[in-house]
Amino acid sequence: MAEEKKGFFSRLKAGLNKTRNNIVAGIDAVFNGASEIDDDFYEELEETLIMGDIGVNATSDIVERMKNEVKERHLHYPHECKELLVESIKEQMRVEDMAYDFEKKQSVIFIIGVNGVGKTTSVGKLASILKGQGRKVLIAAADTFRAAAGDQLAEWANRAGVDMIGGSDGADPASVIYDAVNAAKARNVDVLICDTAGRLHNKKNLMEELKKMNRIIDREFPNAHRENLIVLDGTTGQNALAQAREFGEAADLTGIILTKMDGTAKGGIAVAIQSELNVPVKYIGVGEKIDDLQKFNADDFVNALFDMEEITPIFTDHDEDM
Repeated sequence: MAEEKKGFFSRLKAGLNKTRNNIVAGIDAVFNGASEIDDDFYEELEETLIMGDIGVNATSDIVERMKNEVKERHLHYPHECKELLVESIKEQMRVEDMAYDFEKKQSVIFIIGVNGVGKTTSVGKLASILKGQGRKVLIAAADTFRAAAGDQLAEWANRAGVDMIGGSDGADPASVIYDAVNAAKARNVDVLICDTAGRLHNKKNLMEELKKMNRIIDREFPNAHRENLIVLDGTTGQNALAQAREFGEAADLTGIILTKMDGTAKGGIAVAIQSELNVPVKYIGVGEKIDDLQKFNADDFVNALFDMEEITPIFTDHDEDM
């Protein structure tokens, strides 16, 4: 596990290279260019963070926390407080242990998001993670709108070594969910993962579709723990935030899967999304392989972003509880 984690950290660090150049270089310029900690210093720092896709709300919280620490520690020079900034960003992004309760309970996970963000591949990768924890997993191919979506998902189900319930192209997604829920109960499945349609151009129909599927699960599987994870493409920056808001109107979002973090200059959006929506990033993806999706760890992410050595995190890694 430690070796696997180290390998993922290395891939994450390499993947965040463009983001590092976009954000960290500007931050270093602020710290090295200012002669004292004053209003101008804070304003320049805020501007640099916002321009790096970290977002207004997250930036305000991060800088405010940093200001309080500067006062408490009686610091006077900008170079003394870069470490405070790093710790402040980590605090902003840490995920509670209870965020992963669905891994230990009989659960139904909705995977939602627009097409093209890596939604279907995320279903397969998540199924592999959960199966690796000894969970019995079933996938529901409820995206019957996109041609060949079922075939693509079947391939990922095969890679993960889990069963799948699907329907023909154009079938009622709710009927697929009904069949999948009853199969999950009959087979005593631990986790049912549902792939859903990703179109936003007809938002009203999408919302009604999601609500209908939710009603079926409520009726047929009332005791199941519910999880709604939205998949967002890290390369799209602020557009990812807009997509999350749109889907948040149709489903109560409980977490974010942030994909395509390898090679994006907009990785700072991970901080913004968590702050703006008050929804935690739970998984992060840095490639196409089945093991290129891992639980999000704030310490690892920020260490990778600032090109720091991997250190023992202040916040315990969830894998240690498994």
